[in-house]
Amino acid sequence: MNISTFSAFKSRNYRLYFSGQSVSLIGTWMQKTAVSWVVYAHTHSKFMLGMTIFASLFPSFMFSFLGGIASDRYNRYKLLLLTQFASMLQALALTLLVYFKHYTVWHIIGLSAVLGVINAFDVPARQSLVYEMVDNKADLPNALALNSSMVNLSRLIGPGLAGIALEKLGDDICFALNTFSFVAVIASLLFMKLPAWQPSKKHKAVLRELKEGLIYVKHTPAISQILTILGMMSLLVLPYTTLIPVYAKDIFKGSASTFGIIDSAIGLGALFGGLYLASLKPGRNLRKVLAINTIILGMGLVLFSHTTWYPIALLFATLCGFGMMSQVTISNTIIQTTVDPAVRGRIISLYAMVFFGLQPLGGLLVGTISQYIGTPNTVLIQGLFTLVVGGYSLRLINKREVPIAVMQEEPQEMHG
Repeated sequence: MNISTFSAFKSRNYRLYFSGQSVSLIGTWMQKTAVSWVVYAHTHSKFMLGMTIFASLFPSFMFSFLGGIASDRYNRYKLLLLTQFASMLQALALTLLVYFKHYTVWHIIGLSAVLGVINAFDVPARQSLVYEMVDNKADLPNALALNSSMVNLSRLIGPGLAGIALEKLGDDICFALNTFSFVAVIASLLFMKLPAWQPSKKHKAVLRELKEGLIYVKHTPAISQILTILGMMSLLVLPYTTLIPVYAKDIFKGSASTFGIIDSAIGLGALFGGLYLASLKPGRNLRKVLAINTIILGMGLVLFSHTTWYPIALLFATLCGFGMMSQVTISNTIIQTTVDPAVRGRIISLYAMVFFGLQPLGGLLVGTISQYIGTPNTVLIQGLFTLVVGGYSLRLINKREVPIAVMQEEPQEMHG
């Protein structure tokens, strides 16, 4: 690790964003962990675990492109502030619901769906705004890699804290802590000094703007290939995390703390992966790194699937986290550093649609399959599929059949 690993911190706005978002994300992971545990504890249903993921992510798929258009049309800074306030209110509603104990699992799933709608507008605005937070655009890939490290550090800390809070303090405390965590990110946004927003001179019809984004992807093979691979992984592989409560409760005969620790192990691996990406020097072939890390994810899943010894399972879970992180971060980096700024919000929304939209469908699929063939066999199949995808991608790259993406590229401009 060297000084360049943290080069994005030279930008004051990014430092503020990083510090505030770090606190908020810990609360977010505490809430995610608590929701999964409460649902499984009440229902003992793997299908309902998949339904919970579906409810929290599928609305992002349905409305994400509207969020991307809003991000391209309107002030992204104000839009992000609005979504953070809305997320805080959602967490508060969940806290009150659980505190007064007048709820069913479907109430929790309904509020998860509300958060999914909010995230449809939050993700394009937040990801697009990172570009504006970084003073030196050459530091943008580093900022995106640090973002992933931040997300995964919070995933390391949040589930572990949630496990302790669930056992010692109660479900409502997890949700309450998440509510208060939004104060940090809102404060960091209010202290920023961003360039004055320049509204676009005219707006086109929503359907026309949607068509423009799709045409841009169609005529940019580097982007369409990235979205295709991410789509396959989001549908068939990444939902393996849906089954972690089953491992914690049924396979390792543990408690909420066991679940939190496994989730934290995945976060630890992803944190290492994020720091590794942040340390990459300009000129590295990101597609090759992605293919190799996909193979690492596949190996981790195969090894984790039938492991019954808890300590070694944590090691394999960490390996999974390392490989999994690249699927999201490298895809995002290639998109952020190559697309035309005029359509950045819409392309990021497509990225969000693929990532958030297919995972909940995959969660339902994985949950259903595991009911018939068992959780370990399901995860084993996911691992084998991942090895095939990673191996095939690496073979294409070695044959130079796909374009090379490197750590720093100048954004492409649209013409015509």
